[in-house]
Amino acid sequence: MVDSITSVLVPIHREGYKFLAIFAAVTFILFFVAVPLGWIGVVLTLWCAYFFRDPERVTPEGDGLVISPADGVISAIEQVPPPPELEMGESPMTRVSVFMNVFNCHVNRMPISGEITAIAYTPGKFLNASLDKASEDNERNALRIQGLAGQEIAVVQIAGLVARRIVCWSKQGQSLRVGGRFGMIRFGSRVDVYLPDGTAPLVALGQTMIAGETVIAEIGRSEARSGLRQ
Repeated sequence: MVDSITSVLVPIHREGYKFLAIFAAVTFILFFVAVPLGWIGVVLTLWCAYFFRDPERVTPEGDGLVISPADGVISAIEQVPPPPELEMGESPMTRVSVFMNVFNCHVNRMPISGEITAIAYTPGKFLNASLDKASEDNERNALRIQGLAGQEIAVVQIAGLVARRIVCWSKQGQSLRVGGRFGMIRFGSRVDVYLPDGTAPLVALGQTMIAGETVIAEIGRSEARSGLRQ
C-alpha cells in the first residue's frame, strides 16, 4: 500500500509550480461559473501535478552503460549524422529516439557521467515529435557530452506538436553524473541519443523507457538485441 501511494504522490518539479498555480486559479473561478466545470478543472489540475512529477530513480552503474534520458517509448533507431551544430563530424551515428507523450514524466536525465562540452539551441517548427523529420526541422536543444573515458555522445531535446518550451538548466562545462537531471520539455516531445561508433542499441522499437533507469546501450558493445533500421 505504501509503495502504491508513494508511486503517485511523488515530488513536483519546481518548473511546474506556476502552472499548478494557474490551473488551481482557473479551477477556483470555474466553480463560481458552474460546479461541473469546476470539477473538470480539478481533474486538469491533478493531471498538471502528475505531468510535472519528479520521482527519484535508481540508476544502474557500470562502465560504458548508456541510460535513457527520458521516459517514453522507442520511436526510431537509425544511422544518421549527428546534429551539425554540435560539430561532431558528418559520419553516421546510431540515433535512438525516445518519444514522450503528455502522460510521461518529462524530466530529462544524463545518459552517461561526464562533462557537457557544448550546448546548442536551434529554433524551428513544432511538428509531431514522433515524425523522423522532427529531428531536423523542430525546435531543439542539443548537448555534446564527453564521458569519463573520453567517449562522446550527443543528446537532443526536441519540441513537439504540443510542447512549446524546452528547458535546460545545465551549462556548458558542467559535469554531471549519469541519471542527473539536466532539463525537461513541457507537454509531449522527444529526446534523441546519438551513440558512439561501434555501439549497438540494446533496446527495440516500441520498448518503454524509464529515464535514469533503462539501459539503452553499452559503449563498445557491437552486438544488438534489436534490428537496426538503416
